Amino acid sequence: MRVDRRSALGLIGAGAAFSSTGATAAQAAAVRFDHGVASGDPTAQGAILWTRVTPVDADHAAPIPVRWHVAQSADAKPLESGEAQARPARDFTVKVEPKRLKPGQDYVYWFEAADGTRSPNGRFRTLPQGKTQDAVFAVVSCQLHAGGYFNAYRSIAQRDRVDAVIHLGDYIYEYGADGYGAEIGSKLGRIAEPAHEIVTLADYRIRHAQYKRDPDMQAAHARAAFICVWDDHETANDSWIGGAENHQPATEGDWKARKAAAMQAYFEWMPIRDAQDGNPWEAINRSFDFGDLATLMMVETRLLARNEGAAFKGETPGAAEIAAVLATRNRADRELLGEAQRAWLEQGLTASVAAGKPWQILGNQVVMARVAGPDMAKLFGADKAKGMLATLDPSLRPRVEAAQAGYRAGLPFNLDAWDGYPAARERLYASFRQSGARPLVLSGDSHAFWANDLADDAGRPVAVEFGTPGITSPSIGDAMPALPIGDLLAKANDEVLLCDQRAKGYILLTLTPQKAHAAYIAMSTIFARDYSERQIAAFELAADAKVPKLQSVD
Repeated sequence: MRVDRRSALGLIGAGAAFSSTGATAAQAAAVRFDHGVASGDPTAQGAILWTRVTPVDADHAAPIPVRWHVAQSADAKPLESGEAQARPARDFTVKVEPKRLKPGQDYVYWFEAADGTRSPNGRFRTLPQGKTQDAVFAVVSCQLHAGGYFNAYRSIAQRDRVDAVIHLGDYIYEYGADGYGAEIGSKLGRIAEPAHEIVTLADYRIRHAQYKRDPDMQAAHARAAFICVWDDHETANDSWIGGAENHQPATEGDWKARKAAAMQAYFEWMPIRDAQDGNPWEAINRSFDFGDLATLMMVETRLLARNEGAAFKGETPGAAEIAAVLATRNRADRELLGEAQRAWLEQGLTASVAAGKPWQILGNQVVMARVAGPDMAKLFGADKAKGMLATLDPSLRPRVEAAQAGYRAGLPFNLDAWDGYPAARERLYASFRQSGARPLVLSGDSHAFWANDLADDAGRPVAVEFGTPGITSPSIGDAMPALPIGDLLAKANDEVLLCDQRAKGYILLTLTPQKAHAAYIAMSTIFARDYSERQIAAFELAADAKVPKLQSVD
C-alpha cells in the first residue's frame, strides 16, 4: 500500500475563524492551535477531548476562554457544546468531556478560541453498548522522536476503521539532543527540545509539546481516541517506584520531585481522564467495556509497585555477579503490579467473564512471556556460533559474549520485562485462573513484534500475548543487523511463535464474537517521509478454543 501524504493531511482538518462575543480584550488575545486536538478514554456517552491553546504573545499570562463542540460531521449543527479555560497553570492545555452522546457512534469535535480561531477537527467513537459485532484497535508503543518519522501514525490516520488506539507507553523520551537516537535525529532534523535531558516540569512540558507538533502524531490523534498508559520514558529509563536507571540524584535532584513533574506534564498534555482526588497514581487503572464483546483493562507496571530491576552494575559480569542477579530476580516478594492493582484486575476480569464477554484484553507495558536468552552454541554448535559472533561489530562483541555466558547460567533475555519478576508473574497467572479469564495480553516496550503463547511454571497455558514494536524506537536487532536475534529467540523458546526485532509499525487487532485477529503492520522505512506498508504476519485465536493457543494465518 502506497501512502498519499497530501490526502492524509486532510484528516486533521483545517483551521477556520469565527466571531466570538462577550470576551474581554485580554481574554481575546490572538492564539493558535499548534498542537492539534486529541481524544481519549472514551465512554458510551463521550470521551475526553483535549487541545492546547498557544498564545501568539509568549508573555500572555491570563486564562484564555475556549468553546468546544461535538457534532455528527464537521458541517453539522453541534449536538453538545461547552466552555472551558486554557489556564497558564496547566500550560494552556484544555480537557473537557461531553456526556450526552449515543453509544457506538462516530463524532467530530473542535475547539474555538475567543479571538475567533478554530482548531482542527478531530474524530472519536463512543463505546458500544449491548450486542457488538466487532471492534478494531491499533496497538502502538515506543515513539522516539529523534529515531525517525512517525509513518506508522500516518498509516493509522488513513485507516477506514479504528475504534481506538491503545498506546502502551513510551509516548515521549527523556534524553537530550546528544542522547538516545541523536545521530539519526541530527540527520533528519528531529533534534530533542529542550536540548538537555528533561528533569523539570518546564522541561517535560516542552518535550510533550514537541511530540504533539508532529503532523503524523496529530493526524493519528485526530483520527481516533487514544487509550494510554505510561511506561518508563515518560519519566526516565528503567524507572521503578524508588528511582530509575537514568536518574542520578546527585545531579538531577530528588526522584519524587522529578516523577511528580513528569506526571503533571503527562496529565496536562495527554487525553486521559484526570484523577478525581488529584492523585495521578490512582488514575491509570481503568477499564473499558466494548458492549458484550470485550473488556479492556489498563495496568501499570512501572511507578506504582515495581521493585528495582535485577541488573548488573558493570558491562562484563562474572559468575558471582550472575549468581547475585539470579538470586535477586528469583525473590518471591518482588513486585510489578502490587497486591491492590492485581486484586483490581482480578475483580474486573471475573466480572467480564461472568457477563459472558468472549474477550478480556490486558493493556500492559512489558513483555510477559518466558523468554530465555538464546544460547547460540546450543542452537547451532560451537563452531557456527563462533562464526556468527565474528560477524558482529567489534565494539559489540564483548557485550554479546557476556550475555551468552549469562544465558547459559539461566538469565532471561530481558530482566526489565516480566521475566525479571517471575514470582509476580505467577501471582498474576493465578489471578487469570481464579477469574476464569484467558486474556489477550498486549505488550510494548521491547521495540519488537511478538506472538507468544503464555504458560505458567507448571506448563499450563494461561493466555496469549501480542507484542507491538516501536513506532520509531530502535531495537537490539537494529544494533546487530548481522545477527538474526528474533529468529534465535523463537528457536530457543517454546512460548515464542514470532519475534521480529527489525520491523517498525503497529498491530491492528480486530475482535469478533468468534475470533481475535492480529495483523502485524510494518513500515518500509522510518527515515523518509514517503513509505509503504505491508502485513508481515497475522495470528488468530478462536473464542471457543479449549486451550489459548495462537494460530498463524495468511
